[in-house]
Amino acid sequence: MLARLVLIGDIHGERAHLERVLAHAAAVRPDGVLAVGDLVDGGDDVVGCIERLAAAGVVAVRGNHERWLLDGHPLEPFAGGEAELAWLRGLPATRRLETVAGPLLLCHGVGAHDMQQLGPDDRGYALESNFALAELLGAGVYRWMVGGHTHRPMIRSFARPGAAPALTVLNPGTLCRRDRPGFLEVDLGAGTGTWYGVDDAGVTRLGQVALAVDSAP
Repeated sequence: MLARLVLIGDIHGERAHLERVLAHAAAVRPDGVLAVGDLVDGGDDVVGCIERLAAAGVVAVRGNHERWLLDGHPLEPFAGGEAELAWLRGLPATRRLETVAGPLLLCHGVGAHDMQQLGPDDRGYALESNFALAELLGAGVYRWMVGGHTHRPMIRSFARPGAAPALTVLNPGTLCRRDRPGFLEVDLGAGTGTWYGVDDAGVTRLGQVALAVDSAP
């Protein structure tokens, strides 16, 4: 079962930053590398990102930008060919993964809702009206959710009624240069996470946190 994971947020064609994250992953040798989708639109090398993700065996899901592209409504022109499109078509909206600390849902937004936002500052009505989150909490299936979409990194737990374990949401952020690029490495067995920043100089360790405590880098 999975325990140590490198989590990559919205990539948006940032090939150089992706290479740095994959080099880090190769050095630390986690049980898996997960990507939350929104691989296309932006950056300087969308096709190169797709090729590297496929070659590295990254476990990915599609985001809303891939959905738009595959539905014939791309936000930006797509330079890839049939091989890249076929790989994108093979990405599911969600994946269930088994970990040493319970089932994990890999998605883009919240569950199957790839446009649903969930932020570190959401309170009150923002949470009450988040029906996608309510679905996950009510179903009681997953202990962890790894999602993105907002470009806002966070670790945040949501209580369930009674003695049921909380749902802990892990958002690794984004590799977009305009939005404080970084990623998250977690050890679900140890209950710890480590935030990293990424820039042209390389990867910078920002600090380790307990997954049981809400945090952001």
